[in-house]
Amino acid sequence: MYVGKLFALSPRERTFQLKARRDAGTDNPRWRAPDFFTCKKCERRATRQIWASTLYVCPNCGYHHPVGGYYRLSMVLDHGTFRELDGELEGKNVLEFPGYDEKLEKQRAKTGLNDAVVTAYGKIGGVPAVVAVLDSRFFMGSMGTAVGERVTRAVEYATNKHLPLIIFSASGGARMQEGIFSLMQMAKTSAAIQRFQARGGLYISYLTHPTTGGVTASFASLGDITLAEPDALIGFAGPRVIEQAIGEKLPKGFQRAEYLLDHGFVDQVVPRGEMKKTLTQLLRLHTQGSAAHDQRYSERG
Repeated sequence: MYVGKLFALSPRERTFQLKARRDAGTDNPRWRAPDFFTCKKCERRATRQIWASTLYVCPNCGYHHPVGGYYRLSMVLDHGTFRELDGELEGKNVLEFPGYDEKLEKQRAKTGLNDAVVTAYGKIGGVPAVVAVLDSRFFMGSMGTAVGERVTRAVEYATNKHLPLIIFSASGGARMQEGIFSLMQMAKTSAAIQRFQARGGLYISYLTHPTTGGVTASFASLGDITLAEPDALIGFAGPRVIEQAIGEKLPKGFQRAEYLLDHGFVDQVVPRGEMKKTLTQLLRLHTQGSAAHDQRYSERG
């Protein structure tokens, strides 16, 4: 039954759905032995099909497991609207770092990604938007030149098309194998975001576990609205590094989404099951507000 539905789709949508199922670990034929997945927090164990039905949120303890880029896009984009942007763009060994080429190939073979971010155009609740998703399976979502370039191009596409922008961040920071070229992406992406916002664009930054390092210090912290998944680790350096540097014990829950919500860094903590509903509400409010503004402006003219 599923195969019939799959082949009824357009080639682009069919490819997207297959990639999303691969990310979720549910692309194996039914006749193979079931693949089990264990919660990293409470150690609950079940088949991947069951975990996929809960969007990889543990039904026992509520822990939100990191998910793949295409899988997350399949959760938020309206069916049949996905169109990938710059999917062919991939990282290079710009510094000829020893062994980096081999590691890149292994990551691509393991994840099916060209690099650690997927960018796309699609609709959420009927509202067109540009969405970028960092994927922590690829070098912990670290930001190299390809990630910075893809994010920048996605921002510029949203700017030129006058579309809202959503970026799901999940990163260990800058990619050390690309040195200063990686650090330069912080300025490049931030400048693109500033130009986008200067033209009235809506940028929703959605922080997932973990969001750290240079990504936190650049585009992840520049949202007009900042959302986060429950218990996500968000910060520049990790708690252990900070404790070692200042010689003091940090408060309980420090750098977790709920702590940052209480201290004004995050606007709302949104469980994964409410992710699309919340984004739809925000995008529709923005669209209605923009339409009302344009109408008032035209009446004055």
